Amino acid sequence: MALQEQILMDKYLLVVLGFLMIGIPIAFIEPATGELREQPFILLFYASIGGIITVIVYSSYQAKKERQRANRERRRKFK
Repeated sequence: MALQEQILMDKYLLVVLGFLMIGIPIAFIEPATGELREQPFILLFYASIGGIITVIVYSSYQAKKERQRANRERRRKFK
């Protein structure tokens, strides 16, 4: 059950990560015309970068907790 929840959360994080990565070029390029913006959306750029960093840190934290739980279970079996 926990593995299914982990996989489902990973899918959500990948979708969010995809949207954040699409936001970076949109900050500099006008989607309607394809030309560079005179004034880029710097806030959108930095928000996307911050979101990407947050997703990476959160997924690393989840993986670490999952490894710790697996190690605890493995040690408990051998005692």
